[in-house]
Amino acid sequence: MPGVSARRLSHEERRQLAVNLTRVVTLYRSILDAYIIEFFTDNLWGTLPCSWQEALDGLNPPQLATLLLGMPREGEVARYRSVWPLTLLALKSTAYALAFTRTPGFQTPSEFLENPSQSSRLTAPFRKHVRPKKQHEIRRLGELVKKLSDLTGCTQVVDVGSGQGHLSRFMSLGLGLTVKSIEGDQRLVERAQRLDQELLQTLEKEEKRNPKVVHTGPRHPPHHVVRWVDPTALCEELLLPLETSPQSGARLLLTGLHACGDLSVALLRHFSCCPEVVALASVGCCYMKLSDPGGYPLSQWVAGLPGCELPYRLREGACHALEEYAERLQKAGPSLRTHCYRAALETVIRGAQPELRRPGVQGIPRVHELKIEEYVQRGLQRVGLDPHLPLNVSALRAHQAQENRVVAFFSLALLLAPLVETLILLDRLLYLQEQGFHAELLPIFSPELSPRNLVLVATKGPLGEAFSLLETEDS
Repeated sequence: MPGVSARRLSHEERRQLAVNLTRVVTLYRSILDAYIIEFFTDNLWGTLPCSWQEALDGLNPPQLATLLLGMPREGEVARYRSVWPLTLLALKSTAYALAFTRTPGFQTPSEFLENPSQSSRLTAPFRKHVRPKKQHEIRRLGELVKKLSDLTGCTQVVDVGSGQGHLSRFMSLGLGLTVKSIEGDQRLVERAQRLDQELLQTLEKEEKRNPKVVHTGPRHPPHHVVRWVDPTALCEELLLPLETSPQSGARLLLTGLHACGDLSVALLRHFSCCPEVVALASVGCCYMKLSDPGGYPLSQWVAGLPGCELPYRLREGACHALEEYAERLQKAGPSLRTHCYRAALETVIRGAQPELRRPGVQGIPRVHELKIEEYVQRGLQRVGLDPHLPLNVSALRAHQAQENRVVAFFSLALLLAPLVETLILLDRLLYLQEQGFHAELLPIFSPELSPRNLVLVATKGPLGEAFSLLETEDS
């Protein structure tokens, strides 16, 4: 998906982008703030301009992917069956123009071409117990952290929210970095330590089998610490060095792979407040878990803009995977009807118990094989209502006939969702710049593999031309 590169924008241009984003989000807030399960109860289709309804009505899922989301199949040429209204075309162009690009600035050969489960860029010991998506992520972020550490003279990397330690293990045992891993879940830390020992044993066996491979110096696994990081206070453990250089003291680099909600904000605050932290490489996620207020907005500039507020629904929508949904649209699989079925179920729930709004419905297996009335009966049971309530089957079938409209409305919301993510990340960039730090955003992962693929890189001093080394082509 096309977009704007944060690196090519001056500070003033970033501030103007924030102004434009708040205006657009305010203009289309009714779409962004809508819950697709209320498509029928709130007549969401009727909230769209009539000209938009005429343009979108009847489009099948592949056409929506190609014409609305701008993601055609390879070699496909977009052909409009009618003249679209300028307001809808403007929405589409604006969504493309104002969102940060999530496409890396270089072509990366597929590391999963030979085997979809094994990255060709990681050796076998580092792939064990690691899913393909995570293999891609730990390799790409780990290599960037290594380059950033070398450029800034860091003595230690701190991996915050390290989980099972896959990233920490690759950075320490694969790239030779000194790594402290901080994770709040004792069970995850214990598993990480077991995996550390397993990897060390595997590497030692490989050395014995292949003595020609020379490894300089002893291997040091990550140092694991069980600690919850409070986003509102400094964490002393996070700042304690494992090794201190007698000449210059500790120089820390903080990193987090999909640091959830306020954890990514905690990384920013530790970077900005603590002189021993000289660099940051953070990939955030789960924006809906940000504290309100406290997690957004962070910058004075964005906080002062009218319409900067991002309620839960908008932040939750920003976490959806646009590329993955476009692929589902192109395949036009029966799973797309889930939203329509759930929206129809909501009408029955409201009719039976009006005060019960948007209840969670545990996953109903094999939805695509069910008739809509069968789905509704199972859904009623899951929310604690009588599954044998009399149903208006004709009304349910009428809802089912609008399946493509439901998909079209959801696609509209997904088209706008990257603008919300852009505003959240832009706010973080401006927050750091307001304090005199150098900060950039880079698309680091393949968006098809990892939708939250923008890494925020910050340093206490400018890197100048050396920063381009962080964007060098995959090797």
